[in-house]
Amino acid sequence: MPAPHGGVLQDLIIRDQFKKQDLLQESQSLKNWTLTPRQICDIELILNGGFSPLTGFLNQQDYLNVVNNSRLANGTLWTMPINLDVDSQFAANLQPGERLTLLQDGEIPIAIITITDIYKPDKSLEAEKVFRGDPEHPAIVFLNNSVGEYYIGGELDAIQLPVHYDYPGLRKTPNQLRSEFQSRDWDRVVAFQTRNPMHRAHRELTVRAAREANARVLIHPVVGLTKPGDIDHHTRVRVYQEIIKRYPNGLAFLSLLPLAMRMAGDREAVWHAIIRKNYGASHFIVGRDHAGPGSNSKGVDFYGPYDAQELVESYKNELEIQVVPFRMVTYLPDEDRYAPIDEIDTTKTRTLNISGTELRKRLRVGGHIPEWFSYPEVVKILRESNPPRPKQGFAIVFDDNLQIAKGQLSIALLSTFLQFGGGRHYKIFEHDNESKLLQLIPDFIQAGSGLIIPQETSVNAAGNVYKLGATEDADIRLDSSDETINHIVQKVVLFLEDNGYLVF
Repeated sequence: MPAPHGGVLQDLIIRDQFKKQDLLQESQSLKNWTLTPRQICDIELILNGGFSPLTGFLNQQDYLNVVNNSRLANGTLWTMPINLDVDSQFAANLQPGERLTLLQDGEIPIAIITITDIYKPDKSLEAEKVFRGDPEHPAIVFLNNSVGEYYIGGELDAIQLPVHYDYPGLRKTPNQLRSEFQSRDWDRVVAFQTRNPMHRAHRELTVRAAREANARVLIHPVVGLTKPGDIDHHTRVRVYQEIIKRYPNGLAFLSLLPLAMRMAGDREAVWHAIIRKNYGASHFIVGRDHAGPGSNSKGVDFYGPYDAQELVESYKNELEIQVVPFRMVTYLPDEDRYAPIDEIDTTKTRTLNISGTELRKRLRVGGHIPEWFSYPEVVKILRESNPPRPKQGFAIVFDDNLQIAKGQLSIALLSTFLQFGGGRHYKIFEHDNESKLLQLIPDFIQAGSGLIIPQETSVNAAGNVYKLGATEDADIRLDSSDETINHIVQKVVLFLEDNGYLVF
C-alpha cells in the first residue's frame, strides 16, 4: 500500500478530536460562513485526509504556485487550486489572523479557519492555466459566474465531517478504507474513477485491469458535484450496488468519494491519482479523455483523448501510484464475450456496442437495451430515473403576446389532456412570478406532471419546457397571436404527439 501523498495522511478529524468541545464552544462566538456545495465537498476531503498534504484552503502563495506550476509552494505536486471563495462584501469585513466558523447548511459547524490571507484571484489566469482558457469550458463558466470575487487562505481546525444522510455505510474515509484493505490483506488495489452508471463493459475492463495488475478493484465513484446534466448520484449508487454483486467474491469493493469534480482533463487526472493514493490504492485506471467535459459548441474538444494518460504517466515517479491505461472493450456477439478492441480485427470479427447517446435515446423512447450491454437489474434502475417520453413531465408556457383568453385556453388544454388519460397528472400552474413557486416547476416536471403555465416565464435548469406563441423563438409556433382556441389546442396536441409525450 502506498504512503499518502506528502508522506502523512492528514486526517484532521483524528488530529483535532481532543479539542472538539472547545472548538464547538469557540465556534459560537465567531463570524461564520455557510459553505457552498462545492466547498462542502472540498472541506470534507481536507478534513478526512483525501486531499493530503493539504490541511486548509490554499493561501495566495500556494494558490499561485498551483495555478502556474502544478505544485504547492514547498514543491509538492498538486494540480488543482482548492479555495474558499467568498463575495466581496463578506471579504471586506475580514482580517488576516481572524478565526471564522465554517457551517454546513447554515447550521452545522464543520471547522474553524484561521485566516492567513484574503486575496483577489486573477480568474482569467486561473481559467487559462488550469482549464486551458476556452470560455465554454464548464469549469470556466462556473469560475466566472458562481465563484466569489475573493479567496480566503488558512489552516483548518476540524470539528466534524459534513453530515450525509444517504449511504453512510459506503462513505469510507481514507483511514477507514486503508484499514479495510489491511484487514483483507489487499496490498495491491486498482482504483476505478467514474461519474456515470456502470455496465457490463465497465465490469469487464476493471476485472481485466485487476488480473493484469494482480490486484483487487476499488470502485470509487464520485458522489459530489460532477458535470451538469450527469445522472444523479442516487441512481448511480443503486447501479453500483448491483454491479458489485457481479464481481467474483473478494475481488471488488465499493466506496463513495465526496469529490467536487472540475472536469479539468489532464490536471484533474493527476489530482484523481493523488486522491486515490491517499485512499490506499496502488494502481489507478486513467481513462480516455479522463475528466474531460467533451467539446465546445464548435465541436472542438477541450482536451486531447490521451492528454490525461500522458500527464499522469509523466509524474508516475512522484505519484508513486501505477497508471493503468483504460482499455476499451467491445462485445463479440458470435462468441458472447467482451474483449479489448485493440486486440480485435474488426474487419473480420463482428462487434457490437451502444454509445452513451444511443443509450439515452433508448431510455427516452423506452427502446430495448440488450443483456449483453447491461444487466437487467441495472436497466430497471435507469428506467426508473429516466422514464420514456410518454411517462415524462412537460410544461407548456404561454407567450405574453397571445391575443386570446388565456384562462379559457388553459381550461381547454387541461380538459383535452385529461381525456387522454395515461396516468400523467395535469395542472394549470399560475405563479405571478413568485420565485418560490417558479422553483417548483422542475420538480413537477421531474415527477411526470403536465403543466399549463398561462404566464410567460423563464424556468432555469428544467428540460421539457415549451413556449407556445407566434414569435420566432416559440417551440409550438402559431400562425398568429389570435388563433382560435380549438386550432391552438390541436397544434399543442400534435406537437406533444410528435415529441412522444402523447401516444395514440
